[in-house]
Amino acid sequence: METKEDLINDMSRKFFRIINKHGRLESLPFHFDEGIEMTHRELHVIQAVGERKRINITELGSHFGVTKSAASQMVTKLVKKDFIEKKPAAHSNKELQLTLTQRGWKAFRIHEKFHGQHMSDVVDRLSAFSLSQIATASVLLEVLENAVDERLEARGWR
Repeated sequence: METKEDLINDMSRKFFRIINKHGRLESLPFHFDEGIEMTHRELHVIQAVGERKRINITELGSHFGVTKSAASQMVTKLVKKDFIEKKPAAHSNKELQLTLTQRGWKAFRIHEKFHGQHMSDVVDRLSAFSLSQIATASVLLEVLENAVDERLEARGWR
């Protein structure tokens, strides 16, 4: 018979296995038209910028749970590829707002279509579960995220 601790350990192993697999997915190339290749990670940055009217690099880093430096590096790559542009914020001389270029909006729309298909599949798979079960899973994921956040803070990486 499995104990509560055995089930928690099993759930933790599955969670970290999913994280590792998702990390691999994020770095896989996505072939865009005109011979352009982007990673899913880059497309997710484009999605985050496109979904918000105003977002800066600090907020982008917070959105993805990465450092400001990591977010800045990704933005710099996307500026060079002409998907994102930095503009001075209306309310601050020091702050830069991120916006999508025409090319960025094109990538955004392509990713929206792809993401919609993927999410539809996920919703279909999870629809067999009750609202209560899904809510419990959400709380469990939040607890795991908080534990990871605490480990990062303890190492000064937050």
